[in-house]
Amino acid sequence: MSLTEKVDKRAHILSVAEQLFAENGFDGTSVRDIAQLANVNLAMISYYFGSKEKLLEALVEDRAGYTLGVIEELNKNQTLTPWDKIDKLVEFYIEKIMNNYRFHCILSQTYNQAKSSPIKELIISIKMRNLEEIKKVIADGQRKKLFAKVDVELTMASVFGTLTQVVNSANLYSRLMKIDETDDATYRKKMSARLKTHLQQMLRAHLDIKNEE
Repeated sequence: MSLTEKVDKRAHILSVAEQLFAENGFDGTSVRDIAQLANVNLAMISYYFGSKEKLLEALVEDRAGYTLGVIEELNKNQTLTPWDKIDKLVEFYIEKIMNNYRFHCILSQTYNQAKSSPIKELIISIKMRNLEEIKKVIADGQRKKLFAKVDVELTMASVFGTLTQVVNSANLYSRLMKIDETDDATYRKKMSARLKTHLQQMLRAHLDIKNEE
């Protein structure tokens, strides 16, 4: 098997595992289930990942690495104003979470169910790493006298708490917005547009130094 084939096979297994973890939960999914749907033998999953726990860790690291790269590049971009970066961060996270809601569900389930485990610590370290990069965007706006001195950590909690609530409570918000509860695609499309407008407006009102008392 060539290197390209190995990479493709590994990515395929991760994709199938993501689907099953999201649908059935981590505990409700067996390695055999993953192997069967991925059309590979158990030995191949053991070869690439070693265990179901290590497979989940690999999935988290794979998906999270891309996010960090995007935020780092945004921070390096000197052609964008701090306000531009805030708008782009909102757009990126909404698209990321709404278009990859299965992975977001996995993270939420794993984090909430695991009292103390390597995977929970991994999720925390990844979130901390990404949030530190986002804090740099806000700090830059404050240095340039565009952003007010706000509680940065709770500002980020407000944004991500809103996103998590809307994703994890789709049935509730479908009814509030009179969207067909069985139509996930329409729900995500409508909520993405509404979330983008709401969060960008909220952050502009909250961060704008002109509104500072």
